[in-house]
Amino acid sequence: MNIKSQKDFYSGLMFMGVGIAFAWGSTTYNVGSSDRLEPGYFPLMLGILMALVGAVITFKALVIETIDGNKIGKWAWRPLFYIIAANVVFGLLLAGLPSINLPAFGMIVAIYALTFIASMAQADWKFKTTLILATVLAVGSYLVFVLALKLQFPVWPDFITG
Repeated sequence: MNIKSQKDFYSGLMFMGVGIAFAWGSTTYNVGSSDRLEPGYFPLMLGILMALVGAVITFKALVIETIDGNKIGKWAWRPLFYIIAANVVFGLLLAGLPSINLPAFGMIVAIYALTFIASMAQADWKFKTTLILATVLAVGSYLVFVLALKLQFPVWPDFITG
């Protein structure tokens, strides 16, 4: 077996792994049939499609020749850290953490924190651009999730709304 594109090969394996995990996990729900869908049907079909896409990408990586083998470079640790940290902070700020008495700061504060932390993953991030992006995301999320979809979750910090 000669891998002709490392990036495609490993991304294909990743797609297959995630697809199989979704398909397997969906079997704990009732799947139903195509004329009467039940909760497990969509994740099962999504998992199967992801696994098939992964198989096609992996096959392509083994068959189609690429320049220089399309080698995988070094890990980008800085962006990886900031993106993961942004998501963790978003979750903590959105819902709070009662075990350490961290109150829920709500959606608006969480979106600003998420945007600023994730933007710091760039080598040359700009405060003004990030502020504009965070504002657009916060307003858009409020309009869609709170006003249009009427989802019930904290929008503002607990100590402001009471």
